[in-house]
This record gives sequence, C-alpha cells and structure tokens, in this order.
Amino acid sequence: AYVHRASLFFSLALYAVKVRAEAMQRASEAVPSGMLSVIGRREANYKFACLEARKHCESLGIENPVCEISNYLFPDSRVIAGHLQALEFLQENARKYYFTRTKMLPVSGAFHTRLMEPAVEPLAEALKSIEIQKPLVCVYSNVDGKKYMHAKHIQKLLVKQVVSPVMWEQTMHSVYERKQGTEFPYTYEVGPGKQLGAVLKKCNLKAWKQCNHVDALEDEEISET
Repeated sequence: AYVHRASLFFSLALYAVKVRAEAMQRASEAVPSGMLSVIGRREANYKFACLEARKHCESLGIENPVCEISNYLFPDSRVIAGHLQALEFLQENARKYYFTRTKMLPVSGAFHTRLMEPAVEPLAEALKSIEIQKPLVCVYSNVDGKKYMHAKHIQKLLVKQVVSPVMWEQTMHSVYERKQGTEFPYTYEVGPGKQLGAVLKKCNLKAWKQCNHVDALEDEEISET
C-alpha cells in the first residue's frame, strides 16, 4: 500500500499493516499455496497456462483451484500465485508454455489472489476506524495503476489490493506518462537492492536513464570513517 505520510498517521498505518499481515497469514495457513516468478518468451500465454494448471488441480480432486497472475512486473515477466500443485505443474511444463525461467518465491501463501479473501473483512474493519486524508502529492494504487482521488478511494483500493494482482508495470507507465518532448523526472531508489530500478529499465528505458540508487547505509558508513 503506497500512501503518502500526510494521508494517515504513521502509528495508525502500522496498525492497519499489522491487521492485514496477521489476516493474510491465517489465510495462507488454510491452503497450501505459494507464488511463482515467471519470465517468458513473447509467445507465452500466462492466462492459458493458469487455466490448464487449474484443470490439472481439478483432476487431482482439488475443488475451486486457484492459479492466476498476481503481479505484472514488466514485459515478459509475471508472478503467478495459487495452489502449490498448480505452480508445480507450471514448473514441470514450463517449456510447453514458453517460460524461460521459473522460480518459487520464499513466501507463505498466494498473495494478491482470491485465496486471501479471508483477510479482506479484517482489513476493511480496521480501516473504518482510521481517518484517511487525501494525499498532498500524487500517489498511485497498484490495483489499477491510477492516482488515488480521495480518502474513500484510498480505503476501497487498500482493501481490494489484498485479492487483486499488483499492476506494477501499468503503474510505471502511468507515473512516467509525459507529453512528447517533455523530460522525464529524476528517480531515486532508496534502500537495499536495485530491483525496482531494474524493473523500471524494462518498462521505460528513457526514464531509467535518470534513475539513481541511494544506499541507505551510505551516510552511516561515511559517519564511521
């Protein structure tokens, strides 16, 4: 959830995160599930692959199996989440679906899928007790890749995010949308790792050229010398 600090108090945001995390953990424990990072060729049809994985689960006797795209990262890269049997099927049949690389993520459940539905109501109730203000700067929801418009909009989409795929690639397109001839802004990736910068490079090469990484430890290292 990407909400500007002026929208709600930090302590209340932590409370909402705690409720969300505990509810999602309970949902994860109810069904053996997970998330699979996939990089595919241009011919890859992720939705068809998910459909066949669900049919495979049904053949095993699993009722209402879940296997769906949970993250749109960048062109030719998706995260697929659902029942473990479905993800194992996709790994075993990767070549058939034109997947060039598959990797299970070290998470406890199928986040951003309908398997997280038990976590929706607890989060919705928690957010009812929290006052949310309209952000002072443009903030984008990864549910639809668009700007939050008002407080109720934020509240609605934070709940929807629990069971909706993360539209990161679409969000990057929205954030960097510019009229032709307009320069891209400077972008700073702060903290450990450079994954977001790498994803930006895949989504928008021109914007990435003005992207810099700031390691959170740099100032501490300087002060110690």
